[in-house]
Amino acid sequence: MIDSRQQNSLVARSLRSVWHPCTQMQHHETLPLIPVSHGKGAWLFDTEGKRYLDGISSWWVNLFGHANPRINNALKEQLDKIEHAMLAGFTHEPVVQLSEQLAERTGHMLGHCFYASDGASAVEIALKMSFHAWRNSGRTEKQEFVCLKGSYHGETIGALAVTDVAIFRDAYGPLLQRAHVIDSPDARNAQDGESASDVARRAAKALEVLLQEHADTIAAVIVEPLVQCATGMAMYDPVYLQEVRSLCDRYQVHLIADEIAVGCGRTGTFFACEQAAIWPDFLCLSKGISGGYLPLSLVMTRDEIYRAFYDADVARGFLHSHSYTGNPLACRAALATLSIFEEDNVLETNRVRATRLTAALAPLVDHPHVTNFRQRGMIWAFDVGIDNADLAASFSRRFFSAALEQELLLRPIGTTVYLMPPYILNDDEIDWLAERMQSVLHQVLIQGRDA
Repeated sequence: MIDSRQQNSLVARSLRSVWHPCTQMQHHETLPLIPVSHGKGAWLFDTEGKRYLDGISSWWVNLFGHANPRINNALKEQLDKIEHAMLAGFTHEPVVQLSEQLAERTGHMLGHCFYASDGASAVEIALKMSFHAWRNSGRTEKQEFVCLKGSYHGETIGALAVTDVAIFRDAYGPLLQRAHVIDSPDARNAQDGESASDVARRAAKALEVLLQEHADTIAAVIVEPLVQCATGMAMYDPVYLQEVRSLCDRYQVHLIADEIAVGCGRTGTFFACEQAAIWPDFLCLSKGISGGYLPLSLVMTRDEIYRAFYDADVARGFLHSHSYTGNPLACRAALATLSIFEEDNVLETNRVRATRLTAALAPLVDHPHVTNFRQRGMIWAFDVGIDNADLAASFSRRFFSAALEQELLLRPIGTTVYLMPPYILNDDEIDWLAERMQSVLHQVLIQGRDA
């Protein structure tokens, strides 16, 4: 066991040498870092032995718990074979198996996988691939992209250009290509008497108007299917995806499905697009695909896209690469993850688990400060009404801090509180999570009232 002096030293060393992501570092003058020692199942443990239930799957990546023995064993076995080999001019069993299994899950509608390491890189690949496929087809004027209001697709330059979250993109505006931003199908936008499907169809009409005028210069529309996560878990009706697929076909525009956060069973089906019974032209996966073990991302695409690059001319090829493309260890972790889905009948058991957790959270529905309680698969969210602008601005940090005190890892987005837990919670953990989360909300609201 590491004592307090060593723990503080580890935190101090980290603050001196590590620039932490998505963080205003000055805030750590008052909000201490948590030095993680180890993980087991749904729990993380700090160096003093305090535990934290990982209610957000460590940024939405950890599907089957920390230190999962089946994924561990798969990686140990792979380590004795090959840790990495370049994928240019070489191939290996894990990347081939993974590509085959994922293609099979789409009924081979998406039969070609291109690999990278992180979600933003997958989005970059899809954008470049769309543009280049049109170029190779003689449609050089198709250079523009369409994204949804509030969309988030990553923070590299291309991905940021199709991201509509001001705090991420405003500082880099001069560097970015301008995208067309269209209405979101977010069900919270419903007007009097409108259903979620009405909102979805109204938003699709806005896209149709845009395509009627600009389809000749638009390469692709990019969406997060069913849930726009980073904008505050904006959920919408699957009919929107059906409408967008139809419009993209009619106006000859590619459809990119960013399933980085919403894929791998998170919305209730393995691919979120399945709930709309459509397939995109490009499907981006990352986060949960490796079970939260190793950086891995990929883009799946159709045969006609692949064929647009298939030529003797090197310049017509897709000359994009990452050093760790198709890393065998990461692919092996992904194969172990897919095996767990099959062996444990995960999608079905998650439906039972989701019903149980929704029932445990039921008191929030009538909470006087809670609006828009919503759930899709293994994602739960609600919005907290706070009149004071300063308290609203600090709500996320205050909630995060209070949650840590009650042994919970939760990280609200603005005033939206959400859960994206791993797919292994037992009944006791579900009840504990629901009770503690409601206690944290009460504590933060009381503190705000007394401030």
